[in-house]
Amino acid sequence: MPIEFIGYIGNNNSSETIVRDGPVLNRTHIEAAAKAHENAGFDRALLAFHSTTPDSLQVAQHVLGVTERLNVLIAQRPGFTAPTLLARQFAALDQFSRGRVALHVITGGNATELRQDGNTLDDKNERYARTSEFLDVVRLEWTSDKPFTYKGKYYQVENGFSQVRPYRPDGIRIYFGGASDAAIDVAGKHADTFALWGESYAQVRDVTSRVHNAALRQGRATPRFSLSVRAIIAPTEQQAWEKAEAILARATALQDKTGYSKPADGHATAGARRLLSLADQGSRIDKRLWTEIAQLTGANSNSTALVGTPEQVAEVFGDYYDLGITHFLIRGFDPLIDAIEYGRELIPLTRELISKRQLTRGEAAE
Repeated sequence: MPIEFIGYIGNNNSSETIVRDGPVLNRTHIEAAAKAHENAGFDRALLAFHSTTPDSLQVAQHVLGVTERLNVLIAQRPGFTAPTLLARQFAALDQFSRGRVALHVITGGNATELRQDGNTLDDKNERYARTSEFLDVVRLEWTSDKPFTYKGKYYQVENGFSQVRPYRPDGIRIYFGGASDAAIDVAGKHADTFALWGESYAQVRDVTSRVHNAALRQGRATPRFSLSVRAIIAPTEQQAWEKAEAILARATALQDKTGYSKPADGHATAGARRLLSLADQGSRIDKRLWTEIAQLTGANSNSTALVGTPEQVAEVFGDYYDLGITHFLIRGFDPLIDAIEYGRELIPLTRELISKRQLTRGEAAE
């Protein structure tokens, strides 16, 4: 099974340890980050979605325009753009980029934030039911050879049809995230790749099993799995842990300025609660999974990290691969510099390690 490295391109140079300096939509940073990821050997880069940030679809279009090989993973939330329109937007961009587009579906667990975009569904189960209908329509728009009619609770389409299709015969891949039972059910029906945050080995076994069973109930093949985690690497293990402690100290000192802090209303999504329960077990889990930033920020993003030398972190990626993970979404606390650093050693070492495991087991590399 081939592996994929996914990076992250923010709208500006900021993180838990870096206060934004400059415009919210920083064209220079976006272009530099896009080219850095392509040069570092990433397969794809995520463009995130939040209710108050620049539109990820338009940012992705610019990223595709300044790169030649880098694929993009564009996050979108169902319920705010008509599924027929979104399907045509993605198909058109996929044609322009010759198949470099994927969709990352984020239903959203924070009703307070969703109301900033006009969401009226406070019940999370209802939001996931709407997401399922949304993806029904998107798939029909991408694949139907003739006009279709769809009658659901949330979407009704009469004679829907798209003249533009995805670039590749197998279409545009759908990545999907969420940890609740409702999310897992939707993933079983629609996900091509299911995204987990950086969790323990035991948690990964649990989630992948649940998704596998959900897909089985739908008569579908099990999706591929992606793990989103931070990576803190240094020439020696001691230096890596010292670097992690320095990151924690800086993130703590800058919380008010960066905005990376626990939600004021105490809200936590199902995924965040899983990370926080992990943090309650200790700051270091399994071989080298570090939970301090998740504890500090309320785990309101992928905030656990793997700490060690490039060889040690690559070894842990190999462990996750053995558990069924084939996609690794990694980003650093110094976004641009860390992306370049990952490309020097971590990505090549991981690819080599997993390739050797595949050969040992007689697996076919696609």
